[in-house]
Amino acid sequence: MLYLYSRLLVVNCYRALLLVCLTLCASLARAQTPSPSTTAAAAAVPAPKRHLQAVRITETIKLDGVLDEAVWQQAPVATDFIQNRPNPGPHEKHPTEVRILYDDANLYIGAVMHDVAQDSIMRELSPRDDAGNTDFFGVFLDTYHDKINGYGFIVTTGGVQMDSRYSPAGGEDFNWNAVWDSRTSLRGTDWIAELRIPYSAIRFSKVPEQLWGLNFMRQRKRDNQAFFWNEVKPAVDGFVNQWGELHGLRDIQPPLRLSLTPYVSGYVNHYPYNEQGVRNANTSFNGGADVKWGINESFTLDATLVPDFGQVQSDNQVLNLSPFEVQFQENRQFFTEGTELFNKGNLFYSRRVGAQPIGFGSVARRLRASKMGTDGQRQPGEVIVSNPGVTRLLNATKVSGRTKQGLGVGVFNALSNDVYATVRDSADGRERQILTQPFSNYNIVVLDQSLKNNSYVSLINTNVTRWGSTYDANVTGGLFRFANKKNSYALDGRLVYSRRRGREFGTDKQIDDQDGYKYQLGVSKISGNFTWGLNHGIESDKYNPNDLGILFGNNNISQSLNLSYNKYKPFWKVNNFYSWYNINHSLLYKPTRYQNVNLNAGFNTTFTKNFLTVEANFEANPATHDYYEPRQDRLGDYYVRVPGNVNASGYLSSDYRKKLAGEISGGVRTYAQDERLVRPRRMGYGWSISPRYRVNNQLNFRYSLDWNLSNNQIGYVNGGLDGGQALDTTMIRVLGGNVAKGMPPVDVLLGRRRVLTVTNTLSGAYTFNNRMSLTIRTRHYTSTVNYRDFARLGKNGQETLVDYRRNRDNTFNAFNVDAVYSWWFAPGSQVSIVWKNAGSTFLEANEATPLYFNNLSNTINTPHNNNLSIKILYYLDYLTLKRLRN
Repeated sequence: MLYLYSRLLVVNCYRALLLVCLTLCASLARAQTPSPSTTAAAAAVPAPKRHLQAVRITETIKLDGVLDEAVWQQAPVATDFIQNRPNPGPHEKHPTEVRILYDDANLYIGAVMHDVAQDSIMRELSPRDDAGNTDFFGVFLDTYHDKINGYGFIVTTGGVQMDSRYSPAGGEDFNWNAVWDSRTSLRGTDWIAELRIPYSAIRFSKVPEQLWGLNFMRQRKRDNQAFFWNEVKPAVDGFVNQWGELHGLRDIQPPLRLSLTPYVSGYVNHYPYNEQGVRNANTSFNGGADVKWGINESFTLDATLVPDFGQVQSDNQVLNLSPFEVQFQENRQFFTEGTELFNKGNLFYSRRVGAQPIGFGSVARRLRASKMGTDGQRQPGEVIVSNPGVTRLLNATKVSGRTKQGLGVGVFNALSNDVYATVRDSADGRERQILTQPFSNYNIVVLDQSLKNNSYVSLINTNVTRWGSTYDANVTGGLFRFANKKNSYALDGRLVYSRRRGREFGTDKQIDDQDGYKYQLGVSKISGNFTWGLNHGIESDKYNPNDLGILFGNNNISQSLNLSYNKYKPFWKVNNFYSWYNINHSLLYKPTRYQNVNLNAGFNTTFTKNFLTVEANFEANPATHDYYEPRQDRLGDYYVRVPGNVNASGYLSSDYRKKLAGEISGGVRTYAQDERLVRPRRMGYGWSISPRYRVNNQLNFRYSLDWNLSNNQIGYVNGGLDGGQALDTTMIRVLGGNVAKGMPPVDVLLGRRRVLTVTNTLSGAYTFNNRMSLTIRTRHYTSTVNYRDFARLGKNGQETLVDYRRNRDNTFNAFNVDAVYSWWFAPGSQVSIVWKNAGSTFLEANEATPLYFNNLSNTINTPHNNNLSIKILYYLDYLTLKRLRN
């Protein structure tokens, strides 16, 4: 019945998608732009473009945040900003005045923000790219005037800099860092910002007169207000397309953009091995450089030579009970900065570059086992001495840019060296090396053509080539987005092909997922108070982009309908109101079988007087067939049946302008009774609390506590079955396998379990000034799994209770401290001192405990790795050195 229902739903979704596509195509062909007849319709129409003239200067501007040079008064002024939040539309009461000057090397922006009193100007200091509780001023530049891509340069009242890139793929990306300068000052009841943006920090075409997109933003934190010079309407899709225009930039030349940032670093690492012949402490010294070269006015080469990523923030380690890998956040600056082109299509997961070697987990299987000697005594086998968990990169290079015709081009390439594990013979002490990662090349090529009406067409190719007897991988994808002239409707889609050739690493077995594909087609209404989207997609059973991308599960047919109704202007007692209603449906692709249906709805609003944000979510799921949880190579025969369930959750966030503020959230999920077996009903609970306290404008603390409990969860027994355990050998035989004959079990062992997870995170930050800060972050994570009983999973979701006596309880603890001192002693130049403390434990059987403080004590008292490092970067710019020489 579910199969028939699913087939009918797919057919109807196809019909609806085809009907909407035909309607959209007819709308695009007519290209009609009727005048709006209602207030809601007017709010969805972009505001008229404002224009500002820049003034060329020949005199020197002293960057001091004073604006006392006479030439500032000769420049046209941009003023009369328009509120974007919390009430879109009204003009500012406290004027902002902005002027732009330029010369052959720099763009200068001078801004005066009028206010009522100095105590109305919020001035919290924070690390770079963190606004904090403060007023700020920002300038936004669309240097190719394509209305899709742009730059942002923001400075707070305390002089803290933030910079960002804007693109369809990356959205607002504050990982991008440019080298520019700014000064701020207080003058009476006003505050002043003066920015100097060198042309080397941006890209633009070589033409006699430039036409750039331009906008300015002011945040007045006292009233939680944000204003733009050219009105930005929340009901209009897009951000860059709502900017004004900058005129008057004549005869400026894209400069030679050439810079070198050499680094030196030193590390002291200590781990208490306390073993004879093994040193507890060791040191290392590294050196390398980052190179940035402007190939021409459009394209830039970024290269990192002998990179050192040892100071990046520690990963949040977790106990993974799911059938999928854990996706970690990218913290390496080279892979977060200027990567918006490479993120098109979501085919690039940068953590694959320099990741865990592909043969890391197979070393234990390649050891010489112990054996019985001629004297009747068992001779010990080999043991692992070292098995590196990361792949060291030799270098990485990016070339990216966009032509004046709107064609974006990106090329990424990285090389990694061979990685070896070292094993030792326990009998005679001889050591040998086992290759776990061959010399590898990672490559991405992207072509992205910007089109009118916030549209684009893109082509992406990713490739991993490994030397030696293993496999290579290639993925090619095309994607598009076409919006109508009013930017109210859009049609988008993608088609991706994956190709893998060769043998599995360390074996003679051929790769079995050699050719696969994915496609997605969607149509949506993207502007106005009411928006919607209809999507359909397929990921084939052989589709695999995971050598350089990330996909948790293929073999899917999915379709969804997403509705949203938003009110952007204040009404009743709230500033705004956002609501959403979604229906999602999924089938297994091959064989075509039902997986799940999901219905969810929610809303978010902020109250006017106290700026309390409230959110609620509601979700309903009919019975689900989980084909991934049994961990079978061939999907379709085995699945875990999850009973129908409903979930309700909520979220509260207080006013962050207060010294003491925070967030609290909670939710409960209840399941229908599973009548097939006599066992308790499933339940799930979770809550979190995240208070923060601002001591003053330099010191703040944040704390987060997350608590989650899953009762009577049914899942694959983590760790699987061990043929070396007597109780497991018996169970393997019960499940249809045979250890002696090397036959794995046919059926699957499931466990009913209680999973309790608690995460505590405490962080503090002291900002000495706008270029120097100290941050510390401490995290303790504990997750305990207690198994109640076990079941044999057969085909078609059939479960039968089994008598399995081995204690499979387990507890995982992880503890990390990251302390970072950072000093930007010159533009682009930095000294950073980092201390890392890390420890983890995995407790099994009777040692596992759900008691939190026992786990905390156990984690603290186990051996920890301590790492102290210092790294010095020095930015060398060719143009600056040339001017100093002259």
